[in-house]
Amino acid sequence: MRVVALIPGGISEQILFFPTLDDLKQSYPKAEIDVVVEPRAKSAYRISKSVDDVLTFDFKDRNSPADWANLLGVLRDRDYEAVLSSDRSGGAGLLLWLTGIPKRVGFTVGGGNFFLTDTVLLKPDQYGAAMYHDLLQGLGMQNACPELTVRIPKGDQDWADAERKQLGLNGYVLLYGGSTATYPIASWQKILQDFQEQQPDIPIVLLQDLEDKGFVADLLQAVPGLKVTKPGDVGKLAAMIAGANLLLGVEGTAIHLAVALQVYTLVLLGENEPEAVLPPSDKFVGLRANSGRLADLSPEQVLQKVWGG
Repeated sequence: MRVVALIPGGISEQILFFPTLDDLKQSYPKAEIDVVVEPRAKSAYRISKSVDDVLTFDFKDRNSPADWANLLGVLRDRDYEAVLSSDRSGGAGLLLWLTGIPKRVGFTVGGGNFFLTDTVLLKPDQYGAAMYHDLLQGLGMQNACPELTVRIPKGDQDWADAERKQLGLNGYVLLYGGSTATYPIASWQKILQDFQEQQPDIPIVLLQDLEDKGFVADLLQAVPGLKVTKPGDVGKLAAMIAGANLLLGVEGTAIHLAVALQVYTLVLLGENEPEAVLPPSDKFVGLRANSGRLADLSPEQVLQKVWGG
């Protein structure tokens, strides 16, 4: 069986789709599984265990008819038997119909349902990985959503070992501020200073995102003595997270990797409910601002969750 999945979005969306792909591969070990993703998300499959080929298409770009025709041609040429699509636009449904793929599965939203052979009710309030996993119901699969897992390449693990040695790390806390400073520097400062007072022997390491806009530099100025790591890709990022005692941060790729690696995680949330971001586990805690604005979470609330359990 040849299957392709259309998965718009960034690296986080791809990682949350991993359990769906893994379950499909587990159920059909001889299946060839390809994905179509945006160029910015291709690197996620460096740590996937179940995908054979990664095709790229910029779903959000202003694509010309020729761009769509090229993608259509690629999908038709590969003779897929089934397609899963998390794209909720009507255009995606039409595209899949034109491919002639016999089994076309997507969510029951948008204007493209007419072009799909099977639709699945979208349940956005549940954990993201479970939401995507529901698509397998369109293939007649009723398995429970498996745990999120990733595969760290040996070269990336070796890089992380050398990085920890260079930084003088044994046990450590990782802080992930996201691609932009979504939580105030002053609030982080109070939290980290309390960490340093309570646990002076455990270093705090800042994860510097590739798209960092000055957050790390600003935080270093506010809290001197912090260590910094800048993994060059998602594999190295996963390897650094795997060695941490705790990951503290905002919603994003690092949080999903920590879940996959079973690292204790505390994520600060604004609009989203914890149940939509994290699976049920004592290891993963989401702290949501009552107002829905991340900046309204006080350092005292965060520290109470850290030290009070």
